[in-house]
Amino acid sequence: MSTYPKPRPRIGPDNAPFWQGCRERRLLLPTCRACGKPHLPPGPVCPFCFADDLAWQPASGRGRISTWTRVHKAWFPAFKDETPYGVVQIELDEGPRLTSRLVGIGDAPIAIGQRVEVVFTDVDDELTLHGFRIAEV
Repeated sequence: MSTYPKPRPRIGPDNAPFWQGCRERRLLLPTCRACGKPHLPPGPVCPFCFADDLAWQPASGRGRISTWTRVHKAWFPAFKDETPYGVVQIELDEGPRLTSRLVGIGDAPIAIGQRVEVVFTDVDDELTLHGFRIAEV
């Protein structure tokens, strides 16, 4: 049993391939075989054409910050030593948007449109979390 003190993602049938991809250090997107569009969040059908023929495809792991916030309050005691920390919504180069954490930024300015790339952090033997860092240009 993990002693990880922070909230864990709820992993179910619709998003298990996403989290398995993170474990393998790959960002995977559910992609509709009927219309070809990737989407997030994962679900049992395509949100564009409602087909249920989905495949998990690798994403580049790159994108741009579409919005962000810096969290100053430790809403959970386990985050106390990390505040303030950056939370970002990333518009992936493939189109879907993903909410994640911004790592390695410290107090540096964050700007909408900044290029980012995915990074992975192993929590324990069962969970690897995604995050993003500012990309070298």
